[in-house]
Amino acid sequence: MFMRFYIILFAFVAMVSTQGKSQEIYSKLFTSVKENVYIEQSELRGKDITPNCPVEWKIQKYTLHGGKQEGVDVIEVDNGMLTFKVVPTRGMGILEVVCDDVRLGWDSPIKEVVHPMYIDLERRSGSGMLEGFNEFLMRCGIEFAGDPGTDTYLDFYEQEAELELTLHGKIQNTPASEVQVLIEKEPPYRISIRGKLNECMFFGPQFELWTEISTEPGSLSFRVDDTITNHSVAEQEFQIIYHCNYGSSLVEAGSKFVAPLRQVTPANQITVKRLDHITDYLGPSPDNSQEEFNIQLWGDDKGLTQVMLHNEKVDRGVSMSFSIEQLPYFVLWKNMAPVESGYVTGLEPATGFAQNRRIQRHFGRVPKLGAGESRRFTIDFTFLNTKLDVKRIIDTIAGIQNGRKTRIDPQPEKRP
Repeated sequence: MFMRFYIILFAFVAMVSTQGKSQEIYSKLFTSVKENVYIEQSELRGKDITPNCPVEWKIQKYTLHGGKQEGVDVIEVDNGMLTFKVVPTRGMGILEVVCDDVRLGWDSPIKEVVHPMYIDLERRSGSGMLEGFNEFLMRCGIEFAGDPGTDTYLDFYEQEAELELTLHGKIQNTPASEVQVLIEKEPPYRISIRGKLNECMFFGPQFELWTEISTEPGSLSFRVDDTITNHSVAEQEFQIIYHCNYGSSLVEAGSKFVAPLRQVTPANQITVKRLDHITDYLGPSPDNSQEEFNIQLWGDDKGLTQVMLHNEKVDRGVSMSFSIEQLPYFVLWKNMAPVESGYVTGLEPATGFAQNRRIQRHFGRVPKLGAGESRRFTIDFTFLNTKLDVKRIIDTIAGIQNGRKTRIDPQPEKRP
């Protein structure tokens, strides 16, 4: 059975178009619910799969043990310039990405990579996901995302009923059902970790998410490419927030967030006090409060936008590029607390802001997927390791802004 699945899978991916040429793909299956396949440990090396590639790369798959991380799978990809860790057990999230002296990630008080079996999402009034919150990139969604609280839904009798929504939804604490590695055997030798997540229930939503996290050997960039499909026979609301968390490797007093800002709205009264300092950062301090800015961005003539976070010396940074048609909203979250308490900022492209779904629906920010419909979301991340790199992206973002004004709302939206 497994061999039949493997042959079909290989035939499906073995030939793709690359600039008009056929491209052979190496494929390896790590996990499959369908075929009851699971590989606990594996190591793949470039010299064995892409011997003509000038950059040596490596993939390691292993399982964590001890404490609340017992049984958590990690796939570590080293492309010769950067290394990232994907956690299939935790929603195919990215634990961290490291390039030279820059680490994309943060120092959460949560030190273990917590298995979802130990997470009670309903703890502390629906904030239980915070007991495992330590990734660089976590997805919030899919049925709902944002703040916990009460909303309504249609029950299995098609009657309106109350539903308690938990903080940022379920998908990040859902183990992947299918996990595989795909490697192009010819230039550019792209390496992809592909995973499938299901969020479904009887008389409820039936979502499937396929994610592909990829990079090229020797590159300073990596990509997250997701497709969400509604397998229900009925239209379904959905939400997704890409909660990308950056800590003290880039964030410090004097760091800057750079973006083509179209509109900025404070999410709460605490944030109102910081409207004169939207793009800059304070150092860690017990006196600092959380801030949350709800943002809409300008895009270029193709609908693409770019944001950047850089350090105080303006010689290290990271950029994020994505489509404002796919992800029309953006949350800038700052928690300038002591490092021990979680000094971190969130740069979060999204389909809506991080408020409760009931509030987002009121403002028309809860999209829908028709029966059988899919929606794709792509974000490109790039390390910026010199002053020239940072300056180049500053200029690119200024070009997207193109002299257009930023509207800054003095108060939060009036909630229903």
